[in-house]
Amino acid sequence: MSIDTQADAQDRLVQVSKKRKFDWVEAVFWPAFSIALLLLIWQLGALIADDPRRLPTPFQVSSQIVAEVAKGDLPYHLGITLARVIASFLVAMTIGTAIGFAMGRLQLFDQIGHPWLVFFLNMPALVIIVLCYIWIGLIETAVVVAVALNKIPNVVVNVREGARALDKNLLEMAASFRIGRRKTLTKVILPQLYPYLAAAARSGLSLIWKIVLVTELLGRSNGIGFKIFEYFANFDVDKILAYALAFTIVILVIEWTLMLPLERHVTRWRRR
Repeated sequence: MSIDTQADAQDRLVQVSKKRKFDWVEAVFWPAFSIALLLLIWQLGALIADDPRRLPTPFQVSSQIVAEVAKGDLPYHLGITLARVIASFLVAMTIGTAIGFAMGRLQLFDQIGHPWLVFFLNMPALVIIVLCYIWIGLIETAVVVAVALNKIPNVVVNVREGARALDKNLLEMAASFRIGRRKTLTKVILPQLYPYLAAAARSGLSLIWKIVLVTELLGRSNGIGFKIFEYFANFDVDKILAYALAFTIVILVIEWTLMLPLERHVTRWRRR
């Protein structure tokens, strides 16, 4: 290996190490700093309020989380809510992706479906939940259907824009070389749709679990929403925050350990 080649290799190693260091700082330091800042503001707010019944400190809320976990109530209700979130998320993403892609690629389908899309985008979530409970009953199916119906329009909007933005040259090249529908889908279409799917998934996860809480509050006898309503009746602010914070932590863990790495993986071709 020549001296110039060795120097180039060393430069590349230095750049890679710098990039990894930057990625570590971006992925770990700044989120940790942001959370610490939020906890500090929360603590200061609790000290100013000087009323633990209205605004407990982070330590008081964390103590309630530990106590509820020790009793087994928090893991039980959190698991039920998480199962509802996952089921609703999968249904909404599957149906929304299919409809959104069809509307993005077929003009007639888009013209017919657009008024429906606007209608459901502006339909209050509470109305859909109440109607699903009336029509289907106070069962788990009603929860999944109600939550999915509230999320599907948002998925459709994201995927439709991605389908409209597909590179026509790449599609024509795939047709010219006759690589087949399956390879065209996996090698040409999906890589271009991944950023839109990732955006729909990340926004959908945060929206879905909030709607699930409303469905549990209105018509279920378990789950995080049910427990929050129960503690609201007794004005137990520390327990309300404990259950809400516990599930928020779960969603943040899913975001950082699953959603963000998956998004980086499927969009890595854009950074090459």
